[in-house]
Amino acid sequence: MSEPRDGVIQVAWRGADRFDVRIRRHVVRADRPPDVGGSDTGPTPAELFVGSVAAGVACCAERYLRQRQLPAGVGVTARYGLGVCPGRIDRIELSVDAPGLPEGLRASLLSVLEHCAVCTTLRVPPRVTFEVRRSVPENPVAQASRPTPPRT
Repeated sequence: MSEPRDGVIQVAWRGADRFDVRIRRHVVRADRPPDVGGSDTGPTPAELFVGSVAAGVACCAERYLRQRQLPAGVGVTARYGLGVCPGRIDRIELSVDAPGLPEGLRASLLSVLEHCAVCTTLRVPPRVTFEVRRSVPENPVAQASRPTPPRT
């Protein structure tokens, strides 16, 4: 299956600071640590964001190796910092482990990684818009997971 060009991701509140993030047929839980009022049942939204950057880089690196018939097994470590004013992630440092990469291809791989879709999105930010609705449209997936009230 190819990656869709446009997509819809739905997020549903599951109590306290817990949210289910529905992406195609997958569900990822987002939460916050207990020291800030969450119950730590999943990564924070900031951690998911940095994780998506690291995963995007890992996918690009692995595809690069596969296209050149080099040994697979890429790993990525992401370190990030949270800025205060304004509150945001102010740095992301990515270390890519590519054990089968010949030294002569290091610069080539770095060039490819600089242009991965997620990293490019950070450099050329998308237009972000907001719409606030008073009611949530019915979602068959969310509705199916909602308990049925007892009949009286």
